[in-house]
Amino acid sequence: MLDGKKIVVLGAGRSGVAAAALACHLGGEVTLYDTGEISSAVQERLGGVNFCSQATVEMGQSVSVDTVVVSPGIDTYGEFVQAFAQNAQELIGEVELAARVYQGKIIAITGTNGKTTTTEIVQHVLSSAGVSCVACGNYGVPLAEVVMAENVPEAIALELSSFQLETTQRLTPDVIIWLNFSEDHMDRYPDLASYKRAKLRIFQRVSEATLIVVRLGEQIGEHSGKRVEFSSESKSHEKGAEWGIERTMLLNHGQPAFDLNESKLRGLHNAENVMAAAAACSHLGVENEIIWQAMESYQPPRHRCEFVRQIGGVDYINDSKATNLHALSSAIRSFEQPMRLIIGGKQKGLDYQGVLTMLSPKIKAIYAFGEIAEELYELFSAVVPTRAVENLQDALRLVRESAVAGDLVLFSPGTSSFDQYSGYEARGDHFRELVSMIENTQQIPS
Repeated sequence: MLDGKKIVVLGAGRSGVAAAALACHLGGEVTLYDTGEISSAVQERLGGVNFCSQATVEMGQSVSVDTVVVSPGIDTYGEFVQAFAQNAQELIGEVELAARVYQGKIIAITGTNGKTTTTEIVQHVLSSAGVSCVACGNYGVPLAEVVMAENVPEAIALELSSFQLETTQRLTPDVIIWLNFSEDHMDRYPDLASYKRAKLRIFQRVSEATLIVVRLGEQIGEHSGKRVEFSSESKSHEKGAEWGIERTMLLNHGQPAFDLNESKLRGLHNAENVMAAAAACSHLGVENEIIWQAMESYQPPRHRCEFVRQIGGVDYINDSKATNLHALSSAIRSFEQPMRLIIGGKQKGLDYQGVLTMLSPKIKAIYAFGEIAEELYELFSAVVPTRAVENLQDALRLVRESAVAGDLVLFSPGTSSFDQYSGYEARGDHFRELVSMIENTQQIPS
């Protein structure tokens, strides 16, 4: 496929290494570039690949190749990538390269929030139905690793970020799931429209055979594929949605289909994830009975509205994966109990004004921590009792001083974690650890 073609891969992380291995396997003359040092372990793993550490813009300007493959963590439109692209025939990403090889069914999942849970559910349901399926892409393993595996799966649940979609060209999913869209990654995109344009690239190669599963009311343009809509809004089936919910009962064409309480998932946002996955799997021929049996056994990912424990009648929910405002809003909307909200983290240019409209009387107090704590205090304190603290431990200590039975403590930061943690997982694990140390009659340990 790439016999004799000169291929440049940018970025020596897992995605880049997988892309380099695949390009070499396909017969390309491959050079892997990284602005840092490429480890000896990577070099030993990639026999037949050339390496260039400490790569610069000037190096890129001097290179002439057939294809540049960029890792999603590197800004596609930044000076570094564009230097390599200016003398290349094409600029693509690892997902695009691997998708050109893969021959099975592709269920592509995107959206600002809910991608990982939905991707996991699709993989779990298809596997339960006897269809070999791997969750990959932005979650799980790179697609390039999947296509080089000894046993290539019959289907893939392919989670796609905007960064990955920027560099797709021929990707042709059998099913597209568009969960939602809201402001995010404003530290990478110049404006919201640019972010959405990247997301909408998932619809580049839609045919009449493509199933498009989309949240009711989402603006995705007109496409030739078959469209199935879902929503957790009240009486959504009366507004044309094939999938909806009444209390905890999922409805298909207005008829009861599955009680979410029979699964380990909670919240309206998770109800939408289940609806979208069920619609996709049903389209691929999985019987309803198998879908719902699979949902009963599904173990949800940690850090997304994860129930941690109840202490003295107070529920503690870990939603550390809420790294943007849509995820925060979804979490607030998903619970009806009186709420004490812990938010904060890294400043990444998000506009929190929209959250003000969600601060109903059920929000009893807000505890802001991290780099953005003072900014959030200035915004929210005029509307809701708000405290600004340095870290999560201090926030939980204040919560314990005031929470009463019946309250829900929602840890839903609404921004990324990189001011104090290595990622949302580490942040969520710290929350779980702190909550596990609370005794019924004691404060957070100092």
